[in-house]
Amino acid sequence: MTIGSDQRAHDLPVIAIIGGGVSGTAVAFHLLQRQSLRPGQLFIFEPRERLGAGLAYDTSDPAHRINVPAAKMSLLPDDIEHFQRWLQEHQALEEDETAVAANGSLFPRRAAFGNYINSMIGPFVGDGRVTHVRQNVERISRTDRYWTVTGEAGQSVDADILIIATSHPSPLPPQLLRDTLAGHPRFVPDPTKSDALTAIRADDRLLVVGNGLTSADVIASLELRGHQGPITAISRRGLRSRGHARVKQELFGDFVDSPSKTAVSLLRRVRAVIREAEGAGRSWHAVVDQVRAQGRHLWLALPLEERRRVVRHLRPFWDVHRFRVAPQVEAVSERAIDAGRLEVLAASVASVEVTDGVIDCRLRLSRSDRSIDRQFDAVVVTTGPGHRGILQSQDWIEALAKTGFLAMDPMRLGLACDIQSRALNENGTVVPSLFISGPLARGTFGELMGLPEVVEHAVLVAEQTAGAIAECVNERRKAQLASSAA
Repeated sequence: MTIGSDQRAHDLPVIAIIGGGVSGTAVAFHLLQRQSLRPGQLFIFEPRERLGAGLAYDTSDPAHRINVPAAKMSLLPDDIEHFQRWLQEHQALEEDETAVAANGSLFPRRAAFGNYINSMIGPFVGDGRVTHVRQNVERISRTDRYWTVTGEAGQSVDADILIIATSHPSPLPPQLLRDTLAGHPRFVPDPTKSDALTAIRADDRLLVVGNGLTSADVIASLELRGHQGPITAISRRGLRSRGHARVKQELFGDFVDSPSKTAVSLLRRVRAVIREAEGAGRSWHAVVDQVRAQGRHLWLALPLEERRRVVRHLRPFWDVHRFRVAPQVEAVSERAIDAGRLEVLAASVASVEVTDGVIDCRLRLSRSDRSIDRQFDAVVVTTGPGHRGILQSQDWIEALAKTGFLAMDPMRLGLACDIQSRALNENGTVVPSLFISGPLARGTFGELMGLPEVVEHAVLVAEQTAGAIAECVNERRKAQLASSAA
């Protein structure tokens, strides 16, 4: 069954957004601020009950908190404190007594932000200007004029404009763990799935593969569940995500004026500015925040090979300073370290065997010839999204790639697109009426994982979509005039 055919009969452009998390919902919201659309023109394919939450904020785990102060989270780039006011106006923190950090910043539970985004798009769903198709996408095909998007329940939409705003691909556990631990009751390859940690028992000896934000979330979640067993957390460099500054700070430094042209010069410049900041009584946080704020300009100024060097050599260090842990979550890990219950190692899994449910691991220490043997009862993989497998992450994405509509970006961080966020095929040619929104576009735009950057990018995509709608309308008018003249 094709839905939206009424608007097709009236020659009104139809837009389909794949993914109704923050990115896709933000595109829809900002498009509707710029464009007068009728019911039946704008569709969002999203299997979750609510629009706006997506993978990141569709959680009921009370340990999961936003990792950016609420005063910097907003769907409105020109009103950065909008979410914080929304929390107060809706009394959303009444049952969250620990939301306020020591420096006064608010770090509410992540579900609150999902509720906020949903409340912003809700009126448009209510009046029909947004149609929520609560299905996964099964396939997408292209005809001469339309993108036909078919959901798993068989409903389809013929769209003039297609926007891909899907969530991050699932983590890709190391092949050795996948092969050996497949079927083990306490092997958790993707902790973002609902109730993924329920199989882990209170006294289990736990191996966590990865030391970033997800690792910290897992450790905090398990503490709330009563886990008291020893934890070993490993990553190649043993770097943990850092915490927030003790006091609020203004941005420090300027990296846009004469931007660096090489990865090395950028690194040296950042280090030099950090020293300046420390001399002025600031911390590195203020400098990294400025790099983040100017990240798109810095990224675009770097030649392609230098961008690759940044990804290959500097990204791990950037990630642990850029992606900071909420103070409440950080405190859990710190307590576990102080108690001797959490050990953080720079290591990788060299070998693994299972005997009577016990997982025997040999861990190879980084920058060393040494290895250590450990026994575990459970393993959780927290290595983050498997962006390199994006083209194989969903059947419809793989099919679009095979038919020449999608390609990996040169950095292999997501999908190829130009600076207008229009999809590029493997030859670098623009694919008309196909846009990429959100983190999957970060190979082109650089910093695109945090909420402020995702929203700014959604505004860009909304502007480009509005332009594409105008072009579509003009083309149809010209066609009608030509037909009348004939």
